[in-house]
Amino acid sequence: MSNTRLLIPSRAVQQPDWTRWDDLDRVLAELSGRPALVSEESTAALREELAFVARGTAFVVQAGDCAELFSDSTPERVRAKATALHTLGDLFESLTKIPVVRIGRFAGQYAKPRSNPWEQLPDGSRVPVYRGDAVNGAEPTAAARQPDPHRLLRAYELTRQALAELRTPRPTAGTVTSVLAPTYISHEALLLEYEHALLRSDTHGGRYASSAPFLWIGERTRQPDHAHIDLAAAISNPVGVKVGPDASAADVTALLDRLNPAARPGRLTLIVRMGAQRIGTALPALLDGLGPRAAEAIWMTDPMHGNTRTTAAGQKSRVLTDVLAEVQTFFTVMRAHGLHAGGLHLESAPDDVTECVASPADLDDETPLPRYESACDPRLNPAQAEEVVRLAASLTVAPAT
Repeated sequence: MSNTRLLIPSRAVQQPDWTRWDDLDRVLAELSGRPALVSEESTAALREELAFVARGTAFVVQAGDCAELFSDSTPERVRAKATALHTLGDLFESLTKIPVVRIGRFAGQYAKPRSNPWEQLPDGSRVPVYRGDAVNGAEPTAAARQPDPHRLLRAYELTRQALAELRTPRPTAGTVTSVLAPTYISHEALLLEYEHALLRSDTHGGRYASSAPFLWIGERTRQPDHAHIDLAAAISNPVGVKVGPDASAADVTALLDRLNPAARPGRLTLIVRMGAQRIGTALPALLDGLGPRAAEAIWMTDPMHGNTRTTAAGQKSRVLTDVLAEVQTFFTVMRAHGLHAGGLHLESAPDDVTECVASPADLDDETPLPRYESACDPRLNPAQAEEVVRLAASLTVAPAT
């Protein structure tokens, strides 16, 4: 068995059933010997920038794909996603005069947790659920849905190519300049074997995750005594954790104890995803329960994942008014508790997709949404994302000078 294989699978939820274990061992051994995708210096630089966010003098805009497709990871598409991210960051900065840390939800967001391991097809048969291109294919066939360890190598290679593209200066208005730097990449640290294979030694005698400067742990995998939090606790990168409406103060206290025991500014970000209907009661109760310890982390809002709806045509969607309502409530609650609203975490596309609708009435339309290109969850288009950013900017109080 490769030393990168997990030794405690019972504590590792949401992992694929690879079945081809010998292939997996060979892939993990190869990944272990490949160069780091990101440097220790880039993780330290991001942690320093996030320390300003923790102190209330900067803001995070994190945006990009739900489940990134290999086919949508060409250099041109990576640059389009980065440009869209920077447009949102530039907009917030121009409206508030507050520095923005730009973190892309791309160049590695190739895996997704799922509520059900199986997908029911219209003919009554079932196939394994799609878990992202790093695991299997989106096509609803048994062959495509078979987890394939070699996809991990493809995920690594595409991330490497994306990083090379992001570091390459491009001419702008006749002048060569790297206007998109720095663009930090991020993804959910879901596939533990992949993440463990890419751990590298740091200069302080510890380890860092070389797959991205910023990793987050999802709502489904944030159990403090499980393998995903073990990973986050073992690395020196800044890390995030998604926090849903059922999270208790005891749950979050355990996360603070494990992931940021020294209360270092910029080390831990809590990404709130409670839904417009529940955040108004769940978040105040959580902050009240935490008391002064709430200040030991950055708090961001993810107004997407708690607001998923289904249209009359059977498509997953999100309603823009729900997204805006959750952002509004998040800022209001944070201010009432004397805490800095540290950022936005959005699923968004650089294209004019129609995956999210404007109002609840639009869900009743039985006509399928015409430009639905996401492989999993619905994303905001640029105009919708800009509306969210404008609202956040209007709710932000500029720091005293």
